[in-house]
Amino acid sequence: MPTCLVMFRVLRHRDFGLLWLGQAVSLIGDGIYLVAIAWLVLDISNEPTALGLVGLAWTLPMVASLLISGVLSDRFERRRLMVTADLMRLVAIGAIAALALAETAELWQVIALVVVYGIGQALFQPAFSAIVPDVVPRDELLQANALRELMEPLGLRFAGPALGGLLIAVFGVGEAFVVDAATFGVSALAVSLMSRQPAPREERGSMRRDLLEGLAYVRAHAWLWATLVGAALFLLVTYGPAEVLLPYIIKNELGGDASTFGTVLAFGGLGSITAALLLSVTGLPRRHVTFMWYAWAVGIALDIGLALAGASWQMCVLAFFSFGLSTAGLLTWSMLVYTLVPSEMLGRVSSLDWFVSIGLTPISFALTGPIAEALGARTTLAGAGVIGLLTIAFLYIPGVRDPERAPLPGPRLGSTP
Repeated sequence: MPTCLVMFRVLRHRDFGLLWLGQAVSLIGDGIYLVAIAWLVLDISNEPTALGLVGLAWTLPMVASLLISGVLSDRFERRRLMVTADLMRLVAIGAIAALALAETAELWQVIALVVVYGIGQALFQPAFSAIVPDVVPRDELLQANALRELMEPLGLRFAGPALGGLLIAVFGVGEAFVVDAATFGVSALAVSLMSRQPAPREERGSMRRDLLEGLAYVRAHAWLWATLVGAALFLLVTYGPAEVLLPYIIKNELGGDASTFGTVLAFGGLGSITAALLLSVTGLPRRHVTFMWYAWAVGIALDIGLALAGASWQMCVLAFFSFGLSTAGLLTWSMLVYTLVPSEMLGRVSSLDWFVSIGLTPISFALTGPIAEALGARTTLAGAGVIGLLTIAFLYIPGVRDPERAPLPGPRLGSTP
């Protein structure tokens, strides 16, 4: 078997195969969503502020729900939580599809429905992150995680956006949302076919105590809390500008359409796929924490180039490297969490990961529109890249690089199936 295909051997584990299949299909739907929601909102109100409000409505309830979702994922069967989350998102996206098809969608309706969508995401993510080590042997975690990181850009940033742009161009935005909603039905079915998993903990105390235990664990490890705080500041200054201003610049300054935006995201996804494939073969560098932080820093610095780009092909090239470096950092981070955090804490640590790291993204969305209107879209995007680069300072907090004292599990390149 070619070395680059070794990661796919982990799919022989039935439960992981079903989990991966469901996630793969729903990620394609998420990629469609990124293009469809941007174009639907810009059709309703062609202003960065409108798209920022929708982003705020999506992320704020998601952040607010994450901590309780993490506690639930350490107390109840994670498989059922994921199915419930998929069905919530199916209903929300299905309703948006109906409004778009009827050509009656208003901004307030879209805002209300993405609130439900965001809560569904909050319920799904901690349970998904925590269940992976339960269905994959420890020595195959890197391959499983690489396969997950491969599918995320392939679906979310490559196939999904490309398909979303095509569906909108050929049929319309309503039909794109119909396909998006259907992907959550497929995911719910695949996850429901997995074997029943026991609840992570037999004894259940108060939810408050569970939350405090999770917080205490994170506070005790500098590599955890410093990375989460750094990521929170990093995403505060970069997430809103990237999600709001990139499609705005493509539409209003480059004269592009939904397919152009989808193509830029698709090239970014191709970069992420390349990074996941390379790391699945080579394994992580010995100084993996240092590698993680510098990958993120250089990746966000390329946002300055995106702000200066004068043609869509230039954005495609920059997105390839920017997204690829981001994925390399995320793959390293996931391996750190999977291998160093105890199983009975994974749900709470994963929810804290999401809560802290994306906790300020609603503010990012809320500020992006007004700042862009005052300074200009390109200036705001470039400034976000410059400020985001400064978060590399968190790498030098004492204790952050302690995990580098031992190598993380990696591929055995000499092995054969």
